Amino acid sequence: MSAAPEHIVVLHRWRDQYARYEDYLDHGAAHISYVTTELARSSVPAQAAAVAVVAATDQVDAVRAAMAGLAGRFGPVGRLVALNEGDLDTAALLRTELGLPGQQSADLERFRDKLAMVVAAERGGVPVPAYADAPDAGAVRAFAARNGWPVVVKPRRGTASRGVSVLHGEGDAHSAPGLGQEPYLVQRFVADPVLHIDGLWTGERLGPWRASRYVNSCREFTDGAFLGSVELDGPELLAAVEQFTAEVGAALGGGEPWVFHLEAFAGTDGRGAPRLTFLEAGARVGGGEIPFVWREVHGIDLMAAAVDIQLGRTPAAPVVPGGRTAGWLLLPLPVAPPCTVVEAAAPVGEPGPYASRLPQPGTTIPKVGGYEHVAARFRFRGTSSREVEDAIVRAAGTVRVRCRAVTG
Repeated sequence: MSAAPEHIVVLHRWRDQYARYEDYLDHGAAHISYVTTELARSSVPAQAAAVAVVAATDQVDAVRAAMAGLAGRFGPVGRLVALNEGDLDTAALLRTELGLPGQQSADLERFRDKLAMVVAAERGGVPVPAYADAPDAGAVRAFAARNGWPVVVKPRRGTASRGVSVLHGEGDAHSAPGLGQEPYLVQRFVADPVLHIDGLWTGERLGPWRASRYVNSCREFTDGAFLGSVELDGPELLAAVEQFTAEVGAALGGGEPWVFHLEAFAGTDGRGAPRLTFLEAGARVGGGEIPFVWREVHGIDLMAAAVDIQLGRTPAAPVVPGGRTAGWLLLPLPVAPPCTVVEAAAPVGEPGPYASRLPQPGTTIPKVGGYEHVAARFRFRGTSSREVEDAIVRAAGTVRVRCRAVTG
């Protein structure tokens, strides 16, 4: 008798094609079923064995029940795949409960708990800002007495700049939303620009990677400013980034491969040489337009590497082709979602974006969070950082999106 086909469940929450599951999973050789939301159902591959719809893929009880129903149809689940940052905890917990291979809750802790993360990075020899646990305002004041103001406080398990505050003095110590209501971390404030570095650590060495600089910041985006990103092309800084990223890959990887989205402060030392300081790292493909520009500009699919790791396969580690620079731009919603687009005017001027996600008037933007459902998304490519950044800033200044809040 031949063995029954393997049953793989995918947690999926994107409406756009951030991941091309049909390229990573043989839907003819195995039962590939999906747990998704109504919003994201349209982007599930047509070859799916079955689709179970839940209200949200981070609701563990609903996902657990959906998986049980799918297992009743296709046999026990052998692997669970989850690529979105918001689904990693759910997947790890259910793997642990069901005895499935792959990343368990304990394995994920150093990537989800920011205190555990900086402790692991520091133990691996990576430079980190001074830090401490911050259970309440008193702990913040005590930390500032030792390290000075300003300080940054943030939820230890926060995402997308949620709850991040910069406190400038004693009077601000009670102004951080959520402080004392959930675990928080306090760190010395670092004024240097923030880079994000994306790629693959093979378990032994750096695979493909790219370093980019934010144009504005993720925190400013939550306050209404546009968020851009442009890949770097300065050789001295890139050499320092490569060494730094390898140190982080080894410190947090535990000898295992991982796809990373790493953020670091980039300053200079007393001699003017690059100085990099750890900010945060996620064991996942970066958000925003990162998966798209990697595929479309560099010809490498980081989502494929992430799936390979979750399935116990060895991920490919190709070299990123030279001579290509990518970037992207996100525009924030002018009113809180849910909202309806009233006007959407494309950016003008050349060179412009090579790809756009500009909603048409009448489109309703849902309240789901993340960087997919924003006012507009654009992707850029060119031959230099300056060329791409100029195009990003030009587009940000000319595109116009107006929305009307949905009430009731």
